Amino acid sequence: MVTSITSFGRSGLYDWMMQRVTAVVLMAYTIFMIGYLLFNPSLDYAQWSGLFSGTAMRIFTLLAILSMAAHAWIGLWSVSTDYIKITSLRFVFQSVCGLLAFIYVVWGIQILWGA
Repeated sequence: MVTSITSFGRSGLYDWMMQRVTAVVLMAYTIFMIGYLLFNPSLDYAQWSGLFSGTAMRIFTLLAILSMAAHAWIGLWSVSTDYIKITSLRFVFQSVCGLLAFIYVVWGIQILWGA
């Protein structure tokens, strides 16, 4: 019962699948960004700003931000439950990780969709 409360998903299989899906999203985003940078060697601010002004790129970036937060949360939750045996210390570690993930997601959304 405690596992289902502290875990990201409903079960270990769900967490495993979410980890794989988020990895694919992050890989696709990384490949796209590397390709974009390689094919635009004289990239300037106007071109970079133009890339991120499109709705499709903003949605893709938002998906990458959310995927990174979910991927990191599942990974850190798994490692902390395996290696941090003191419950209170594990709770503090997971709370700090969750808070940081939340802050990074909100910050990313603010940068991406802000004025």
